[in-house]
Amino acid sequence: QVHLVESGGGLVQAGGSLRLSCAVSGNTFGWRYMGWFRQAPGKEREFVAAISWVVSSSYYADSVKGRFTISKDNAKNTMFLQMNSLKPEDTAVYYCATTPGVMTTSHANYDYWGQGTQVTVSS
Repeated sequence: QVHLVESGGGLVQAGGSLRLSCAVSGNTFGWRYMGWFRQAPGKEREFVAAISWVVSSSYYADSVKGRFTISKDNAKNTMFLQMNSLKPEDTAVYYCATTPGVMTTSHANYDYWGQGTQVTVSS
């Protein structure tokens, strides 16, 4: 199994910044992408960003382009999501996940998930 654990969530004022971390452990195999998703109350889980573990190619949802940055440290088995210029609509539970093969924005194609970390942005 692959184990993912998110951390770094919290309460922040609009316009502020927060950095989320995702620690990866267990058995990994094959070509994979790592991704961030978020889910607000009453809403479907939505794609935020993804990165290739091998070549570091990154992808972003239009709603976060220019504000969020995805990165990773292979030696430390950790992925990050730097969130700047936060807005109240960014409030959600944020999840890290992984998918084999090719990059995808569909949560149904991700086979391992973390437990989630709450991000709350106040007005």
